[in-house]
Amino acid sequence: MNTTQFIELLQQEGYPDPVEVRQTPNGSLGEHTHPFTVKALVIDGSIDITIQGNRKTYSIGDVFQLEFEEPHSESYGATGVIYLASRNH
Repeated sequence: MNTTQFIELLQQEGYPDPVEVRQTPNGSLGEHTHPFTVKALVIDGSIDITIQGNRKTYSIGDVFQLEFEEPHSESYGATGVIYLASRNH
C-alpha cells in the first residue's frame, strides 16, 4: 500500500490524519499497551510486532493495526523503521 491509499483508508474508517514515527536501528520496546487503536503504514525499514507470543514482521508498504490496550512488544530492523501512525481514541 502506498501513502495516498493509506490516507484514503484512514478517512474511510474514520481515523485522524497520521503522524510520522521514527524508531532507532535495532531498537526495541518491551511489552506495553496504548490507550487507543493504532493503524500504521511502514514507509521505511521494518518492525517486528509480537502479540500473544506470535511475532510478525512488517516492511515497506505493510499496514499493521493494534487494538485498544492490546499488549504487544516491538523490535526494529537494522535500519530502524519509519511509519505513519493514526491513533483512534
